[in-house]
Amino acid sequence: MKNEKQINYKIDSNVLKNYVEAINSIKEPMSQIKKQLNQLSKPMQELKKSLNENMKPIVETSKVVSKSLEPIRKIGGQLNESLKPLQEQLKSINTMSNALKELSINYPNEQSKIFTDTIKQIINTNNGMLSTRMIEPLNISRQYLSIMEKNKDIEKISRGIYLSPNVFEDSYFSFQQKYKKAIFSHMNALYFYGMTEEFPYNYTVTVPQSYHVGTVNEKCNVFYVSDDIYEIGVNEVETPSGNKVRAYDKERCICDIIRSKGRMDPEQVKKSIKQYIQSKDKNVAKLSDYAKRMGISKKVMEMVGIYYE
Repeated sequence: MKNEKQINYKIDSNVLKNYVEAINSIKEPMSQIKKQLNQLSKPMQELKKSLNENMKPIVETSKVVSKSLEPIRKIGGQLNESLKPLQEQLKSINTMSNALKELSINYPNEQSKIFTDTIKQIINTNNGMLSTRMIEPLNISRQYLSIMEKNKDIEKISRGIYLSPNVFEDSYFSFQQKYKKAIFSHMNALYFYGMTEEFPYNYTVTVPQSYHVGTVNEKCNVFYVSDDIYEIGVNEVETPSGNKVRAYDKERCICDIIRSKGRMDPEQVKKSIKQYIQSKDKNVAKLSDYAKRMGISKKVMEMVGIYYE
């Protein structure tokens, strides 16, 4: 028993860190990600195998044919580049899963202790917070969360979100843990940058047009945008509690408050634009680029020009 306490079923801190980062970076449902990774990896492996086995004789025989195949190779290379983030995420998840399996093999009669201790380690690595999706790829039953809740090891703060009893809830962090595609925007994001005096009592977020979750609308002001501008200016910022969340950068926020000024406080919009113009780290070239890509170039440049000295 003494030896077990010393081991404490610890998982390498880097393995935990990479796993938590991988899970947090995935916005789609975990089941969907698994299917996508399986579907994408198999065709790519088959394509590589086919090229290696069937194209080699042709390439050796004719330089002309080899040259004609270059666009195909470029496409394959582009596909590989686009898959790299997913491949890294899958690698981190598999490494964590294998570490847990190894513990289960070494201590076959201690599964309950291993699972609950793993959950605690994940919570500690994730700043005292856990979402149910964090244990899903590890095949840990949710009954262990119920057991830990009864034992006061964790506290359920909302559906699918749990908190360590020795930390205070970071509402911004827990909100984005639950609604992975919601990006803090407009005045809410500007609050993180200290560019508005208005405290965001209600969340303001931007989501893709296809993302419709009724409870999001109940909790905050939601802006729906097309997929082609959804990712423009996405940044990672720290909340007042020190946790990292996804929010738009300053330039995107200025574009957003001008684009949506009919839903904004006019005075706050003016103050934020003035403050942006006066800031030393403003990037007007980036602002212009964002405005152009969002189709509001004239509107943004005209309004910013009023306060530009």
